[in-house]
Amino acid sequence: MLSSYRLTINYIKIMFLDLLTIPKDDPIAFTFFTGYMAMFAASIFFFFERGSVDGKWKLSLLVSGLITGIAAVHYYYMRDYYMATGKNPTALRYIDWTLTVPLMCVEFYLLTKAAGATTNLLWKLIFASVLMLVAGYIGEAFTDGSTAHSVQWGVISTLGYVYILYTAWFGEVASLASNSGNDAVKKGVRTLAWFVLVGWAIYPIGYMCMPGGWLNTSLGWESSNVDLFYNIADAINKIGFGLVVYTIAVTSKKEA
Repeated sequence: MLSSYRLTINYIKIMFLDLLTIPKDDPIAFTFFTGYMAMFAASIFFFFERGSVDGKWKLSLLVSGLITGIAAVHYYYMRDYYMATGKNPTALRYIDWTLTVPLMCVEFYLLTKAAGATTNLLWKLIFASVLMLVAGYIGEAFTDGSTAHSVQWGVISTLGYVYILYTAWFGEVASLASNSGNDAVKKGVRTLAWFVLVGWAIYPIGYMCMPGGWLNTSLGWESSNVDLFYNIADAINKIGFGLVVYTIAVTSKKEA
């Protein structure tokens, strides 16, 4: 018992000392730590609130908790990587996105399942998200600085993004939400569609800032500070997705 207590105290000391090493003039390091703490706290909230919603929404809140929980773990390691090297943690970030973005697409399926969403829709959304991320990673991680390489893989990645965007705004997801007969689901799905349109837009912008990217070659935008925008966007998008799902669950319960 005493040994466990000492280990806990030592761990807290290490965490505290680690916090003190974050430079005050480095907003990227600050947002890595803030993003980690925000998404960790959001996970705890979503997991605890599962008990307060109807059974049909519990899985949706579980997925929301997993999204922010997975992101929190990756942000913990991305922060350490950035602090040690000063470089963009590209591989870690894409591992995070490859796990969390398909789960965000799963939310569309879960919210419209009662209205007739099929597993075929689920797999199409997952495939589109994986295509978007794998192509983006190849284009960013294996770039040779040429615009041709950046554009080729950027176009392939955009195909996946456009499919998700179209499905959420005008396609099957939008149609199912409209026919669900649940005003909370209608408003919630439309809000998530706005997240995809506006919130996810920061990611292709960051992609085009890398060497060989269109914004880099034509406007001279550098990718050195893109992590700052990625960190802020990740926190807003992932926590925001979960809060929208939570709002749907709570509002539906009140309406019932």
